[in-house]
Amino acid sequence: MNEVSASTIQTYWWISLALGLVVTIVVAILLTILARTAEQIQAGTAEIWRVGKLIANNTVHVPLLVRTNQIAGDILAAAGGIAAATGRIEQAVTRGASDEVG
Repeated sequence: MNEVSASTIQTYWWISLALGLVVTIVVAILLTILARTAEQIQAGTAEIWRVGKLIANNTVHVPLLVRTNQIAGDILAAAGGIAAATGRIEQAVTRGASDEVG
């Protein structure tokens, strides 16, 4: 068998260590890129969630606004009746006051 010299073994060890270091550095760079991308995605989804909650909060109030409009219409109709009755009362009072004066 051919024996391998100690310098050849040492050279292989250094090459293996250098390759291991290069692979470790490349993996570290890729993991850093992956972590940054994940943070960007998380920030984007957080913003989407925030806006979605605002939209949901606004749409929850739409049925309440419909009911408010219905009640306001009823109040308007009642106010018209009150205004007419007030007008009749005013006319009756002014006629009664003029009858008392004359």
